[in-house]
Amino acid sequence: MEPVEVCLTTWSTDRPLLMHVRREVFVLEQGVPEAEEWDDDDERSVHALATLNREPVGTGRLTPDGRIGRLAVLPRHRGAGVGGRLLKLLVAEARRRGLLEAVLHAQLPVVPLYEKFGFRAEGEVFDEAGIPHRRMRLALG
Repeated sequence: MEPVEVCLTTWSTDRPLLMHVRREVFVLEQGVPEAEEWDDDDERSVHALATLNREPVGTGRLTPDGRIGRLAVLPRHRGAGVGGRLLKLLVAEARRRGLLEAVLHAQLPVVPLYEKFGFRAEGEVFDEAGIPHRRMRLALG
């Protein structure tokens, strides 16, 4: 099997691939309403895309203000480090852009993943799209 490739891209370049992963994970698997999944930040953000044999297996995005989000990996590729590679790429891009911090809203089951990469949880658990989340922050300076 070929290795998973991870790269930065844009919404206009790879929209169908990015949408495929997010639809599978957030809309179909987790029940996020389709209308809540797509927003204006998609066009303004830099996206990370993981592919295997040119097929999309994971994605995430970094908004201009330093928010990492929409990190998703297809179920059959979880546990193989794909999410971590996407996260590292987005954090590196935030640093390259001179951002002082990266923030994200983590679903509760994946808080430990983000903690492994230096993110720290803050505040109370809150609901986002019907799913419990924690706000997390990583200082980049």
